[in-house]
Amino acid sequence: MLVDVHSHLTDDKFKDNIDKVIRRAQKNNLIYVISNGINYKDNIKVLKLSKKYKIVKAALGFYPLDVVKSQEDEIQSTLNQIKKYKNEIIAIGEVGLDNTYENLKKQKEIFSEIIELAIKIKKPLIIHSRKAEQECIDLLKNYGFKKVLFHSFTGNFKLIKTIQDNNWMISIPTNVVRSEHFQKIVKEFNLNQILTETDAPYLSPYKNKVNEPSFIVETIKMISRIRNLTKEEVEKIIFMNFQKFF
Repeated sequence: MLVDVHSHLTDDKFKDNIDKVIRRAQKNNLIYVISNGINYKDNIKVLKLSKKYKIVKAALGFYPLDVVKSQEDEIQSTLNQIKKYKNEIIAIGEVGLDNTYENLKKQKEIFSEIIELAIKIKKPLIIHSRKAEQECIDLLKNYGFKKVLFHSFTGNFKLIKTIQDNNWMISIPTNVVRSEHFQKIVKEFNLNQILTETDAPYLSPYKNKVNEPSFIVETIKMISRIRNLTKEEVEKIIFMNFQKFF
């Protein structure tokens, strides 16, 4: 009953072997893989994948860098696209803020529109918050939005406590096997607010290997070790969290 709540199966690294990647995921007992879109064209590919493979669920999104690069008509087209396909998606993602890119003001304006859209169509948000964690949290708190999943969260532990206190979720990526930061989150965060992700093809648990959903087993092993639970117990908790959140 494994789940990968954040991947990018439309990435070029999977272009020639997506069938094998899906088969390996199924072999490792994944039952849901959420593929996150990053812009209008990518969202179309995500929808096609979700129709082709039963275990793939679509999240349509608007990555901060793509927001910065887009003109107003492209922005509205992408927001309208998400609204149009609301009944075919499990969440809105990947969306949020990134202060390594320019024009955070524009990012905030569009992110606010996305939060309003999520409220309107009643879909969870899968959040990217690199170097803008506080800004993301502040916006979400201002709207009182509850269905929030912070993907691969690298903010400080004061902010992590804020996420927990707001009953939001955090997804732990597969590179937890070598990341002290994510290991500490697993140790201290409420286990009932944790989900598992790969961010495939990125954040691989193995050096020199492209990440893929089947590697979620490594995250389960690490959580099991840190929390002194069996792998079966961890799998059950994560799956229940998934059902509750989505």
